Amino acid sequence: MTLKNKLAVVTGAASGIGRATATALAAAGAKVIVADIAAEPGEKAASELRAAGHQAEYLGVDMTSSDSINAFAEALKARHGNADILVNAAGWGRTAPFWEGTPDFWDKVIALNFVGPMTLAKALLPAMIERKAGKIINVSSDAGRVGSLGETVYSGAKGGLIAFTKALAREVARYGINVNCVCPGPTDTPLMAAVPDKVKDALTKAIPMRRLGQPQEVADAIVFFSGPGSDFITGQVLSVSGGLTMVG
Repeated sequence: MTLKNKLAVVTGAASGIGRATATALAAAGAKVIVADIAAEPGEKAASELRAAGHQAEYLGVDMTSSDSINAFAEALKARHGNADILVNAAGWGRTAPFWEGTPDFWDKVIALNFVGPMTLAKALLPAMIERKAGKIINVSSDAGRVGSLGETVYSGAKGGLIAFTKALAREVARYGINVNCVCPGPTDTPLMAAVPDKVKDALTKAIPMRRLGQPQEVADAIVFFSGPGSDFITGQVLSVSGGLTMVG
């Protein structure tokens, strides 16, 4: 599969699943926009991709701010043109009992995991509709499919992203745009590194394959949805979880 001459935007691309996805898309031939709020790691990720012979540029964005997202979309078009592929991989959460949460915390979780991806999709969709082509891949979570202990608001936001994916897929299919969703299970990312070892051990034991996922394994699914092999697939939700969640 080749993504030569395709422009791919990957949010959260400075680390974790986002960075693995940016690397995989670049290796497939796409020009990758490393979109992240963290400037130094983002610049480093883009620089390392260029050093490996790929096309990549860092462009800053705060996915909790609609003003920042819209400014990002304008800068993207001015500097690089219109996106062919959008991967909403930025995400964040924190494990704690629901009743200990605060409105500020809830707002951040919902903005980053749900409202931000919607806002960026809206900003980039008109050009895709005009060209009658485009791929949007939203990175949700198995927490949004089955719920996750201590991640109630996060689960709700990710569940909203799943439903948004399906509804948007119905709206834009007539324009030749595919919208799909990848749901990672427990994955070995910087966020997972902050989880206590006893919790990670419990998660590993609950996974039929008896290990955490790797960011590259999630990236492989995203690359599939980004390429021509998924042209007749839209509105779908693919779990990459080692069998942890098996739902119809």
